[in-house]
Amino acid sequence: MRLRHGLGAWLVATLAASPGFAAEKAGGIISPTTAWNHAWNEILIDLFIIGGVFGLIGAWFLVKYRTTDENAVGTAKPLNLEKALAWALVPAAIFMADDFLLSAKGWSLWNIQRTVPPNALEIKVMATRWSFEFEYPNGAKDGDLIVPVGQPVVLRMTANDVIHSFGLNEYRLKEDIMPGRITHLWFLPEKPLETKVVCVEFCGHGHSEMNSAVKAVPKADYDAWLASKTKKKTSMLDGRGAAPAVAN
Repeated sequence: MRLRHGLGAWLVATLAASPGFAAEKAGGIISPTTAWNHAWNEILIDLFIIGGVFGLIGAWFLVKYRTTDENAVGTAKPLNLEKALAWALVPAAIFMADDFLLSAKGWSLWNIQRTVPPNALEIKVMATRWSFEFEYPNGAKDGDLIVPVGQPVVLRMTANDVIHSFGLNEYRLKEDIMPGRITHLWFLPEKPLETKVVCVEFCGHGHSEMNSAVKAVPKADYDAWLASKTKKKTSMLDGRGAAPAVAN
């Protein structure tokens, strides 16, 4: 476990220092979204290179060794043990090295995704059939997820009925929500954007309707919205006969 954690930390540091990646950090924080996008791009490049190399080799073999006579008999000499082992083990070693590299990158991505920044805004999430409810630090609740741009957001999530799955597709993140357990995920909204969170695990006949808006807004707009929610909540409490707060 210590070796895995140390290797993951080293890969995180290496990833952060790579050209083009450091420029995408916000405030020195590597977001899971950015890390996953880079990993996906590297996987696509990897697949295209390997597929291209083998495709070219295969095409060259087809042209070079094509037959011109249907009765022709091949003249290639049988492989000896050393050549057979070389043809089998060398490509296998190359593929295994590539697979180990991708696995190691997976460790680094896991460390990034599970390490919540200390300045993250914490929002509680309650999943129920068939909706999400978000509770903000001041106790205000809403059916939409409103977050400030440029600040990490950690979601502490639970459910009161069945297992759901919180899918932030735009941010490349997903986490199961279970009754009797608190799970979490964090993300970094880097620009103003409105998208959706959807339940991505079947939870009943209303599953397809289980979605909420996710709005990343400038910090000033978020503060104003949160203040308005607080004022509205206080007015509702006072209207029901609750005693208003009295300054000391």
